[in-house]
Amino acid sequence: MQLLNTRNHYGLVTVLLHWGMAVLIIGLFFLGEYMVDLDYYDAWYQAAPNLHRSIGVIVGLLLVFRLGWRLSNLRPEVTAQQWEKLIAVWIQRIFYLLIFAIVISGYLITTADGQAVSVFNWFDIPAVFDGYENQEDIAGEIHEWLSHIFIILFVLHASAALKHHFINRDSTLLHMLGRDESHKTQSTTHPKR
Repeated sequence: MQLLNTRNHYGLVTVLLHWGMAVLIIGLFFLGEYMVDLDYYDAWYQAAPNLHRSIGVIVGLLLVFRLGWRLSNLRPEVTAQQWEKLIAVWIQRIFYLLIFAIVISGYLITTADGQAVSVFNWFDIPAVFDGYENQEDIAGEIHEWLSHIFIILFVLHASAALKHHFINRDSTLLHMLGRDESHKTQSTTHPKR
């Protein structure tokens, strides 16, 4: 598989960014849901939030890289109706905005008391905006709401991809797997034995 995108398929970098970020974000969601119910004496009480914050920063950095990568690469041709293409573009933009807002709200939760965000003890991101009244609570509410909206959109996005693959039988999902559209054409033209 090539590193760069072509007119027929996404390249390795785009595919890894897409699926890697999906796994990280879904993992962050479930880790976040799990850690809010932990009590002080649980072994994960400190470890889970630290892991959640660190991975969240990594997702934020990957988002910045992904946006740059997307702007500097071709986009494969999509076999869909014009309205479907338009919805797909807007859903992608909303995903980017949601990820950005979720990362920023997470940062504001952690830094509300002036504490830096430690990323796997590799480096710290200092608190820039801190000390605002109810900052942690307000940012926490926003973080939670946006995370749930993201998951709802994710389910719709995954459902649409499966619909394209199994009902429309087009190459939309194959593109995001890095497969050339011609693979599907060749496989459907050979007679069954």
